[in-house]
Amino acid sequence: MKFMLLDIIVSCQFIHILFISCIDVHADMDTPLFRARPDPEDTSVLTLQHRHRSSTIRVDPDMGSVLTCRHRMLREWVLDDRVRPYIIQSGFYVFHRVGHVKVDWPLITALVERWRLETHTFHMPVGEMTITLQDVAILFGLRVHGHPVTGSTDIDWHALCEELLGVRPAETNIRGAFLTVRFITTHFSRLPPGVVDEVTLQHHARAYLLLLVSGSLFTDKKGVYIQLAILPMLRDFGETAQYSWGSATLAHLYRELCRASLDSAESIAGPLHLLQV
Repeated sequence: MKFMLLDIIVSCQFIHILFISCIDVHADMDTPLFRARPDPEDTSVLTLQHRHRSSTIRVDPDMGSVLTCRHRMLREWVLDDRVRPYIIQSGFYVFHRVGHVKVDWPLITALVERWRLETHTFHMPVGEMTITLQDVAILFGLRVHGHPVTGSTDIDWHALCEELLGVRPAETNIRGAFLTVRFITTHFSRLPPGVVDEVTLQHHARAYLLLLVSGSLFTDKKGVYIQLAILPMLRDFGETAQYSWGSATLAHLYRELCRASLDSAESIAGPLHLLQV
């Protein structure tokens, strides 16, 4: 589906070039061949057009700025072979192997301008299309059925980090239900030298998964903090694999696309590499 989407985008760009050429050639004629509209002609379904990014582009094409975001990727974290079995058991090994994907911000912005909040689909000149659960399952290898990814945030996060990660964060490392990325990279980017017991290996596996999931799937826009809400779901690696991470990932992507499609948005977060892989 992704290859089809990119092919269509390239085709649409080519058609757009041809269209501009036609308009230039026939500029001196009384009646143009046809007229392009960046916004929908019929707003009976697309009722939020007045708040959509495309509405500002119609007024002034130069008003549409390119969206950006600071994404926290595991570029320099080498996964130790002793930790790998826990990542496999958790069900995230396929997603781990996807690796770092450089975000093409102009492409993402162009797609966001075609995204509609009302239908959760991209409105292309050739029709509607969207990202599906099947895409998430095939591209990321994430489970799309099972336990819902939800839980309580009324937790003593300092105590939970000490229990599941083996290190108690300082007050400056936690803000609400968010943990600084620096805390994870400082304490867990490498295993201690010598023989390492199983408990320590599990601590490092949870830290890696916490940064992998929160930093790549459920990202924030600053790239400084990661969500601790998923940490309780990493207690038992076998149970971790039973959660519907794919459904939560797709829902998060939809929400971020909807937010970014508003005319006031300047940035976008979420698993944007789903739009490129």
